[in-house]
Amino acid sequence: MDKNKLSLLGNQNVAYDFNYNPDILEVFENKHLENDYFVKFNCPEFTSLCPITSQPDFATLYISYIPQLKMVESKSLKLYLFSFRNHGDFHEDCMNIILKDLVRVMEPKYIEVWGKFTPRGGISIDPYVNYGIMGTKYEKMAEYRLLNHDLYPEKIDNR
Repeated sequence: MDKNKLSLLGNQNVAYDFNYNPDILEVFENKHLENDYFVKFNCPEFTSLCPITSQPDFATLYISYIPQLKMVESKSLKLYLFSFRNHGDFHEDCMNIILKDLVRVMEPKYIEVWGKFTPRGGISIDPYVNYGIMGTKYEKMAEYRLLNHDLYPEKIDNR
């Protein structure tokens, strides 16, 4: 999709969808096909619902990807993530759904989604998922990063 087909960027009359809606996601052309580079989104206000209790769950999401032909437009990503607000699913399911939706619309070389959820009942859950194009160095990268993604203790200051 080229920038002339982006319907959300700059639109002042956007309606927020309170129900999960992957069709909100819009993409545009990667103008730097010759380069491998990361695009990282830090999303500190992600909200979904516990599928059992319907209580809200809050997280900071980290989405990093190496684009191939298409890139996700950030306002559409924001509205897409907002659409989880009334979506009832476990943390792990939400992260896998987000990964799969972004792979579907962008077909990136590599992508990872990491949710850092605030504690409920004294336990925080931090699901990490990733994907690399099969049969390429990005598949090997995905395996390496999955096996090594959490080797170093982190300073947690958002919960």
